[in-house]
Amino acid sequence: MTNARYNLDEPVAAVATALSPSALGIVRASGNGCIEKVAEIFSRPKALKEAAGNTIVYGWILDKNRGTKIDEVLVSVFRGPKSFTGEDMCEISCHGGVSVVTGVFEALLQNGFRQAERGEFTFRAYINGKADLTRAEAVQEIIGSKTADSRSHAADRLSGSLFEEIDSIKTLVTDTLAAIEVDIEYPEDEETIADSFDPAMLENARNRLSELVSSWKSEKIYQDGAKIVLAGKTNAGKSSLFNALLKEDRSIVSDIEGTTRDWIESWVSFDGIPARLFDTAGLRKTDDIIEAKGVELTEDLASQADLILYLIDLTRGISDSDRDFLQKNKEIPVVVVFNKADLSSENPDLSLLELKNSVKLSAKKGNGIGELAALVRKILLGNSTPGAEKTGLGSERQKKSVVQALERVEHALQTARDETYGLDAVVQDLEDCLDSLGEVTGEVTPDDVLGSIFSHFCVGK
Repeated sequence: MTNARYNLDEPVAAVATALSPSALGIVRASGNGCIEKVAEIFSRPKALKEAAGNTIVYGWILDKNRGTKIDEVLVSVFRGPKSFTGEDMCEISCHGGVSVVTGVFEALLQNGFRQAERGEFTFRAYINGKADLTRAEAVQEIIGSKTADSRSHAADRLSGSLFEEIDSIKTLVTDTLAAIEVDIEYPEDEETIADSFDPAMLENARNRLSELVSSWKSEKIYQDGAKIVLAGKTNAGKSSLFNALLKEDRSIVSDIEGTTRDWIESWVSFDGIPARLFDTAGLRKTDDIIEAKGVELTEDLASQADLILYLIDLTRGISDSDRDFLQKNKEIPVVVVFNKADLSSENPDLSLLELKNSVKLSAKKGNGIGELAALVRKILLGNSTPGAEKTGLGSERQKKSVVQALERVEHALQTARDETYGLDAVVQDLEDCLDSLGEVTGEVTPDDVLGSIFSHFCVGK
């Protein structure tokens, strides 16, 4: 399998670290003749050419055109197929100055390397059988992870857990298919379709596919994050809670009503769930045009949120405006946050708000923040949280293929029960199921799908 964007016969190179001043920079190179080409611009060419795989060689990268040294480096040597790409590879560790890193990279380009396309190193790993598509997509997931939990879920797929689960389900389907094929070849006239094979394996496959499909809701939240809006009347403590959740002073906190006139946002973790948290203008009627616009933006943001944290000042109690706002946003999950619990011992009557999710806390003192984070996590994940021993899907593409596979298994079971179409129809369903599962891991994947997947990678991966 190939892809028009990549010429796998050419050795490629790319800067693998951020182009900004740092202690170290890494330039990667891979492909046919990779080690020999790097040796041509290396101060110790013989040592590099003779280096065994998984070793490091010290020396200098040279500017052949100027006859000068570029930088003192360490070259990590990997010989295919025991490398990330499955090809010969070199990773040049140099000093992290922008000029140094670009100088090393340009020296490689001048000596016959092509600049790698986005995701080309991972694509080569996939093509050379070093990674299936679930692992390849997990590489991008782990780079983009926003919390320790989201990183852990991506690392689970990178280690091969999803591939192994798909492979195990394929075995159940394949074994069932083999049993049916035997019955077709050696039929017994008195047998019905239902007697031709044991449906237990297919039912097991169906249940496991169903679990994978249901895992996507929570996995998507771990990857994309939730949109959570802080709302409430002026001086309810939204900015104080925003700062407490971020553990830094980002929002201006003041006793003056209307201090926050526009919204600000930041990424934050709610018990491992990544979220874009919005601090918004306080809700009240005002003649100030700018503040009124802020109130309007707050209402717009709230209508688009995955979850609203609605703050109520316990020292003021529940007002008609609180009830009005919550009534208008009944379609969105809401947690009522009763703030300033350190200043009031009042136990509010939740029946007045017709809501069940609430928490009492003190944003200024930090009391109750952990309880709030746990409640937010529970609401966002619902019943879709996979157990610690279970794996989950890592992309919308994977979910689509698994849904198709599940539909084919369910149809096969239904066909076997009602015996309308015969064994050939069951066989077709199971073969279609295997094709869909093959799309998940990359055994059956059109070039345009590959291009879409790897085009989202950064250069150097």
